[in-house]
Amino acid sequence: MTQVDFYILPATEPENQLHFACRLVEKVLHKGHQVYIQAADETQAKEIDRLLWEFRPDSFIPHLMVDDEKIQEVPVAIGHADDCAHHHDVMINLCSHVPDHFSRFERVAEIIFQQEPLLKAKRNDWRFYKERGYVLNRHDMRR
Repeated sequence: MTQVDFYILPATEPENQLHFACRLVEKVLHKGHQVYIQAADETQAKEIDRLLWEFRPDSFIPHLMVDDEKIQEVPVAIGHADDCAHHHDVMINLCSHVPDHFSRFERVAEIIFQQEPLLKAKRNDWRFYKERGYVLNRHDMRR
């Protein structure tokens, strides 16, 4: 069954969610996992793609957008639709809702920043997962 981790950031800006996602991708890759990043839309997918190239000058994270024909060759895929390619290990969800295909993954990471609409949506997502019996972990990064 899918394990769901909620990361609660102290930040109020959406950019912090993307920067945290980059650090999380790097950590997950070092542990030998594959990652699918579920972006909210095409604009956000392109932004996380750009950030993965730049966020640390001493780091390289091989990644591609899901629509790239060479997607099978990289450990990190980025998409904004229901197609998660061959990835089924770890999903980082940047959407304000639970994607329909979340249960295909071993783990799901929900990254939350401090804006009331997102907080409300993620509270609903927590209830959604809990009511269905998923393993939930809360990581409060505000401390």
